[in-house]
Amino acid sequence: MKQAVIAATIAALLSGSAIAYAAAPGPASGAAPADQQKQERWKPSAQDRAALTDARIAALKTGLTLTPDQEKLWPAVETALRDVAKDRAARMAAFAARPRDAQQQPDPIARLRFQADMMNKRAADLTKIADAAQPLYQTLDDGQKHRLQILLRQEFRPMRGPGEGQHGPRRG
Repeated sequence: MKQAVIAATIAALLSGSAIAYAAAPGPASGAAPADQQKQERWKPSAQDRAALTDARIAALKTGLTLTPDQEKLWPAVETALRDVAKDRAARMAAFAARPRDAQQQPDPIARLRFQADMMNKRAADLTKIADAAQPLYQTLDDGQKHRLQILLRQEFRPMRGPGEGQHGPRRG
């Protein structure tokens, strides 16, 4: 009996999601003209990136609930985070501004060198953050350290820069 209820629930969920997907306007339903079918991906502006960086840094600081003594160590961490965000934004702008030839496939060796360069820059950024955060981290209690791990996982996942895709370079 219990298995039948579970199976019926799963079937209802699957059919409901299939119906919702079929009813959604999109290329398959013919609801949008051909020129609107290809939607451009949202690209954050410099102001968007700055606002998101501010929000992430504020969330990190708020989540840690720093003591007055720890507050004195925070400015170095915040400066490092902001510097890294600026460096990343500059790399992204340079990557976006580079000339592209859509007909020519990138040279695999040049692509490897580019990826290695991006990884080295990212490594330098992470080292800068770790060096700045070490004195503060040594003063955190166990609860703050646990919250830091959660906040870093959610907010400061390794952000991939230009060409730093998880499964190789982005193809455009």
